[in-house]
Amino acid sequence: MILRALENSEFDMVDAVHRAAFASTSFGYQGEAELVRAIHADGDALVSLVAEVNGRIVGHALFSIMDVEADGGPLKAAGLAPVGVLPEMHGTGIGSALIVRGLELLRASGTQISFVLGHPDYYPRFGYSAQVASRFASPYSGPHFMALLLDKGVQLPESGRARYAPAFGPER
Repeated sequence: MILRALENSEFDMVDAVHRAAFASTSFGYQGEAELVRAIHADGDALVSLVAEVNGRIVGHALFSIMDVEADGGPLKAAGLAPVGVLPEMHGTGIGSALIVRGLELLRASGTQISFVLGHPDYYPRFGYSAQVASRFASPYSGPHFMALLLDKGVQLPESGRARYAPAFGPER
C-alpha cells in the first residue's frame, strides 16, 4: 500500500471511493465526494491523502482548515472529514493508516488540534476524545464530536469554539 497526496487528476477516483464507502453505511451517502472537491476548490485542504493498492485508489482522508478559538486566542486547527475506504477493503487497516499519516503531517506542520465528527468507538484509538472537544462550542457537541491535541505545549482551554471550513455549510 502506498499513501500519498491526492493529485488534481484523481478527484473522480476519490469520488468513487467516497460514494462506495458511504453507500455501505447505515446513514448512506451524504455528499462526501462533493465536499472533497469544495474544500479543495476553496483552498481549505491541509492534508488530502489517498491509499493506493496495485495502482488503484482504495481510500482517501482529508483534513481541512478549521476556525478554532481557545480561551480567546486562535489555535491552528484541522477537521478530519471525510475518510473513506472501498467496502471490499474494510478491515485491512487502510483507514487507520491514512488517519495516522495525516496526523503525523499535521503535527509536522504545526497544527495544534484536530477535530472529528464520527463514531465514538472508532476515533478514540487515534487519541480523539469527546471530553477534549466538550470545551469547544459547536453545533455538533456530544459523544460524536471529538478532538485531539496535536501540540503537547497546548493546554486544554477553559472554553473555546470550533467551526469547520465554509464548504461544510453555514451551520459550522
